[in-house]
Parts: sequence; C-alpha cells; structure tokens
Amino acid sequence: MTKLDESKIISIFQKKMGNKKFVSEDVEKFTLGKTSIIAKTDTMVQSTDIPHKMKLSDAARKSIIACVSDFASKGVKPQYGIVSINLPKSISIKEISNIANGFKKACKEYGISIIGGDTNEGKEIVFNVCIFGSSSNIVTRKGCKNGDLIFTTGPFGYTSFGLKILLGNYKKIDNLIKKSIKSVTTPKPRLNYGLKNKKYFTSSMDSSDGLSTTLNEMAKQSKKKFIVNKIPINKDLDNYLKNQKIDSKSIVFHGGEEYEFVFTIPSKFKAIIMKNAKILKTPIFEIGYVTVGNGVYLKNQMGETKLEDLGWKHFK
Repeated sequence: MTKLDESKIISIFQKKMGNKKFVSEDVEKFTLGKTSIIAKTDTMVQSTDIPHKMKLSDAARKSIIACVSDFASKGVKPQYGIVSINLPKSISIKEISNIANGFKKACKEYGISIIGGDTNEGKEIVFNVCIFGSSSNIVTRKGCKNGDLIFTTGPFGYTSFGLKILLGNYKKIDNLIKKSIKSVTTPKPRLNYGLKNKKYFTSSMDSSDGLSTTLNEMAKQSKKKFIVNKIPINKDLDNYLKNQKIDSKSIVFHGGEEYEFVFTIPSKFKAIIMKNAKILKTPIFEIGYVTVGNGVYLKNQMGETKLEDLGWKHFK
C-alpha cells in the first residue's frame, strides 16, 4: 500500500474536482461580479497544533493569525472572517470565554470582523478559520527575476527553540527563553509591511511551514535558483546555539511556525524597502539573490550546498 502524504492527498482531490491546473498559493482569488475576493482558510487541531502549555486564548488568536500571515505576504488587508469550532463536551465556561477572548484580540489587532461560523461537538478542540478580503491583485509565489534580492521579514529560529521549550521540561527562564516562547504563542505577522511594500515585490510567500520549504517553493514556481548567503538569525539565539553545539541551520531553515514572509525585489528598490522597514519598525534580513538555474543553495567561503526542503509536512 502506497503511503499517502499531503501532496498526494491534495492531488487526488484536485483530480476528482476537475482542477488539474492548480498552482499552490498562499490565498485563493476569485471574482464575484466585478469584485475580486481574496480568501484563506486554516485549521488548528488541539492534538497536533496546540502545545499543552499554551493558553487557549493564545491558540484561538493564533488560528486567526495564521490566515493574517498569508494576507500579509500577498499585500492584502483581511476584512471579514468565519470561524468554525469543534469542542469536547467537557469544556468549561471559562475555557469558552478564553477562546472567545483570543478571537476578539486577533480581530481587534488586524481590523477583522467575524460575521458567522459553526459550532460542533467532538473529542478535541479544533478551530477552522476562513478570512476574506478584496484586492485586484496579489503578489504571487512566482515572478522573481535574475538579480532580484531575497529578503525575510523578522529573524528565524526562535519558534523552533520555543517549541522545544514548551514541549520539554525547561526550569531555567531567561530573556531568550521568554522571547522564544512568545514567538510561538503570540506571533505577529507583518501585515502593515506587506501592504506598504507590495508594489515593490516580485514574489512573496508566507514562511510558517519552514524557511527551507518557502525558499524551495518560490524557486520552483519561478524556475530560478536561489542563493542564500546570509542566515536570518539574531545574535542572542545564534550565540546560545553555538555554546550548546546545536546546528543553527536546522533550527532556522527547518523549524517552522514563523509567521513571517519571504519576498524578492529588484535591487533598485532596496533603499526604499529598507527605509519603510525602519519607519514601520519591521526587522528585515537580506539573505541572498536570484539567479539562473533551479533549487536553493547555501553559499559560503567553501562553496555552495543544496538546501533541501525539510520544513513541516503533514502525514510525514
């Protein structure tokens, strides 16, 4: 019996539904009359997506944030949402209140109105969120050109380290540990940065499944080679990992859960996107460039090494 993975399952559904030309994208775009609708749906399951030390209010907020992150990478403002929840019979009024507060907090942060949804009973908590907006165009995952520069919003690695802490038994709590846990429980997508700089991007993609996954998918869709010559990591985490003799590349490129995005720009726009980053207080990292070829490669004084897609995969 052939083992199913996520891509195989999706291909079966596409074939059955007659959508053989489907191209993977962060959001879906369709037209109603003369209005272009942008939509995104995401599911959070208690047993696989919510660490037991994570507050329900943070989990509920994060279920909406997951969709906001995709909107940020496309340069589209989220406006409305529908939320479906699955709850066990044993859930308490306090827990329900915490979940509601989490939804409310996310919506207030990003200006989203929840217009409806569905409530169901099941064995564990499940949040399914669908967010809508309107835009005549989006920044796609493909479109970069030779010579374009590659950037990420935000540093990478904190969430991978933070998940290890939440799933482990760390007793020592310092600033790095607090920062890493916060990156997992309360991520903050760079929506304003995506909205302000959309016109300069040649391609862009949400990075929540892991930086190696994002880079490989963008390179594949653009039919280009991505050269990464700088790792987007802050010094505090980098120094800690070196002291612990932990490979920072695995933590940064394959960890996932970073609700940041990767984007490419023509070099002539570098000064303006750097200026806008400073104005919006958004940390951005120039990590490499686009060239002729295919695949993603890490480059240093020793040469080039292929960066495999080892990010998050369901059913792996």
